[in-house]
Amino acid sequence: MTEKNWDHSADVVIVGSGNGAMTAALSLYEMGVKDVLIIEKSSLIGGTSATSGGGVWIPNNRYAKAAGAQDSFADAKQYLLNTTPDGAVPEEMVDAYLQNGPKMVEFLHQRSDVRYVTLEHYPDYYTNIEGSRAGHRSMEPERFDSSLLGEDVKRLRPSHHMMRLFDRIYFTQVEAALLTVQGKGWIALTLKLMASFYFDILWRLKGNPNSRKVCTGAAGVARLWYSLKKRNIPLWSETAMQNLIEDQGRVVGLSVSKGGKTLSIQARKGVVLAAGGFEKNQAMREHYLPEPTSVDWSAGVEGNTGDAIREGMRLGAATRLMDGAWWCTTISVPGEPAPRLSIMEKSFPGSCVVNMQGERFANESQNYMAFQKDLYKAHTSEVPCSPMYQIFDARFRRDYIVGPLMTAKLKPDNRIPKEWFDTRLVGKANTVKELAEQLGINAENLEATVAKMNSYAKTGSDPDFQRGDSAYDRYYGDPRFEPNPCLGAIDEAPFYAIRVDAGDFGTQGGLVTNPDAQVLKENGEAIAGLYATGNCSAAVLPTYPGPGSTLGPAMTFAYQAAKHISGFKD
Repeated sequence: MTEKNWDHSADVVIVGSGNGAMTAALSLYEMGVKDVLIIEKSSLIGGTSATSGGGVWIPNNRYAKAAGAQDSFADAKQYLLNTTPDGAVPEEMVDAYLQNGPKMVEFLHQRSDVRYVTLEHYPDYYTNIEGSRAGHRSMEPERFDSSLLGEDVKRLRPSHHMMRLFDRIYFTQVEAALLTVQGKGWIALTLKLMASFYFDILWRLKGNPNSRKVCTGAAGVARLWYSLKKRNIPLWSETAMQNLIEDQGRVVGLSVSKGGKTLSIQARKGVVLAAGGFEKNQAMREHYLPEPTSVDWSAGVEGNTGDAIREGMRLGAATRLMDGAWWCTTISVPGEPAPRLSIMEKSFPGSCVVNMQGERFANESQNYMAFQKDLYKAHTSEVPCSPMYQIFDARFRRDYIVGPLMTAKLKPDNRIPKEWFDTRLVGKANTVKELAEQLGINAENLEATVAKMNSYAKTGSDPDFQRGDSAYDRYYGDPRFEPNPCLGAIDEAPFYAIRVDAGDFGTQGGLVTNPDAQVLKENGEAIAGLYATGNCSAAVLPTYPGPGSTLGPAMTFAYQAAKHISGFKD
């Protein structure tokens, strides 16, 4: 195409608006490439990054060092090699991540409004593996005053509704751990959060439904976006990529759909794909992912339909890990905008998760990724493990938030919608046997399973699945329970159950890239002018070794792409 054939032109066009996309744009600008355009398919900005917990897993980051944490490149690499299956990820990608992740964090800290807080007590997900750490490898965003975005605050995709008190008031990951178990100081924290919202009258009078101070994923996106806005970097929403445009083997632009028109956009230096995975594309799920699988169980955002992956493949790009996702069991509630991630409640003492045979199949307190991998190992057509039910008693219901049920005080039984019982989302009965019969679970097996759990609570040992043996298991345990904070009796009537599905918050398979984030063909040759990061690229941390294992690589390889495009030397 000649210059006059283009409808718009920029040095670099970035597809997507999550942490990876915005990090690429901000880094490019600071590295001297000022003419950057971001396009976003949705009307809301932030993608899955915004709805996530916002955690970023970067060993040896500046915030950890400032807190005095002791870590090393060698230990972090040993941990990753010990937790990643042989051949799943090229070692050069692991090295590039560990070497450049801390540089990316420092770069953003020095040159933007991006700020994080080190998570001192949030452990790696496999703390029994050599090289792991009990904290300080993950960060979460500092709270952010979203009013600084001006009118664009209405375009900011909010954090997942389960990370907002009463669906309105944001709280941090650290605060979530306290609130869900009603730990010491939770009432004072709740009152403080509520006061900060209700006394902010002018903010609410302006038509803002959520609290001014945003946290978790929305805060991470907002801080990046605020930094971009200061530099007048354009971000077009409701602009969907249709196809990439090549010239003599090099990607030189793309065509997009915007406002009912098809536009051709030139990208003089390159295109960066940061457009998410394919979790909302049922056909791709059925082609690549293990069964059972459904878009309805995924907590990913609606626009993640694999557009970038398919376009890369059309140009001959290689793919890797297409049978994997960021697995996490979910709870689908009628009328809610997205499934809830079932993470913390499965870990609390006094419950267990069973299949329809009434049998456990995994350690409920282990990290959510590992739990669902165990689910798929155990799942067969004869003994399906999805749907499954979390079983608990009246004491558990009083003490802990359980998905949409909240606690008994926050949502008494008489306020549980009849539809939840009618659809078997929730069950309640005076005996374990009656509960099983109500939900179609094998009653004899469920009674035996609950009896086992009660005996394990006394001994503090779970010989079946070693629940509570690792530091990660105990992170979401309740220290009031001895001898094992993850094991408590299920013996106080009435008994309850809530249905859980084999969900995810995104897919992890995608385009193969090199340490500079260039997209590669099957023969290892780079496709000139094409870069990818985030969930449209093949995962670098596919086993999810710690909290923030998607956003860490997304941001790091966005930084790498910017360096390669600009020629910047860090």
